[in-house]
Amino acid sequence: QVQLVESGGGLVQAGGSLRLSCVVSGGPFSTYGMGWYRQAPGKEREFVASITFSGENTFYDDSVKGRFTISRDNAKNTVYLQMNSLKPEDTAVYTCAGKPYYAGRNDYFYDYWGQGTQVTVSS
Repeated sequence: QVQLVESGGGLVQAGGSLRLSCVVSGGPFSTYGMGWYRQAPGKEREFVASITFSGENTFYDDSVKGRFTISRDNAKNTVYLQMNSLKPEDTAVYTCAGKPYYAGRNDYFYDYWGQGTQVTVSS
């Protein structure tokens, strides 16, 4: 059974940084494309970033481009989201997702999901 567990969320002031981690167990992580999504209260879930199974290619939503960086360590079965220059509008529950050989932005296609970690950015 594949499990995804996020950590690293918290409360930070605007302009600050956080690094989220998502540890994957129970499956061949090195074959999984991984994505990060976020959902703010009263809003739909939205794509943040994704990375291919090899780590060669990364994709970002325009709202986070230049501020967030997605990366992975296949030896540790972990995907990261480094978030810099955080803004109050980044406040949301951040969730990681995985699917073999898929790294698109469409959440419909991901097979595995974590529970999420709360990120709150104060102004």
